[in-house]
Amino acid sequence: MSTLEALAAHRIIPVVVLDSASDAAPLAEALVAGGLPVAEVTLRTDAAIESIGIMAARGDMLVGAGTVLTADQVDRVVDAGASYIVSPGTSVAVVERARERGVAVLPGAVTPTEIQAALELGLDTLKFFPAGTFGGPAAIKALSAPFGQVKFVPTGGVGLNNLADYLSVPSVIAVGGSWMVPAAAIRAGDFAAVRQLTADAVARR
Repeated sequence: MSTLEALAAHRIIPVVVLDSASDAAPLAEALVAGGLPVAEVTLRTDAAIESIGIMAARGDMLVGAGTVLTADQVDRVVDAGASYIVSPGTSVAVVERARERGVAVLPGAVTPTEIQAALELGLDTLKFFPAGTFGGPAAIKALSAPFGQVKFVPTGGVGLNNLADYLSVPSVIAVGGSWMVPAAAIRAGDFAAVRQLTADAVARR
């Protein structure tokens, strides 16, 4: 099974922001215990790359890096153990480096022009971000008419209240969200809450 196929099988990708790498191990344990052994650790904090390494070292999780903006960042996160790359937009440099390093890449695209540009790079699975701002499920359905071969992973504004709406769209293979990994719970060390929120999300996918 390819990385993208594995993400599609999980249907939900927790989008994680970690202020301290010391939280990486208990967070990973909570996600696995909740039934969702997958994470996108965003490069929004200094702890991100170390956290990717800690989570990937478990060997039972699919760990990726989010908010990847440069080819150098691709190298750093892959060296740390990331098995897939997620970008808010489509960067040729990021896509090419990810391919060179042999990892899956999910670049962002929300307009017909951006999607067509991604197709010209040989990509057919794209991040749709920020999904809520750019029209949500209705926009994805509309874009799927001219771009029937494209699969989407919407992120941004996705939660339990609209999860079913997104997952019911045939071209949506998975969604990304942070509602099961709230920053306040992580900072408080309340990983039992993370485990329960993850289990609730799994039950709704």
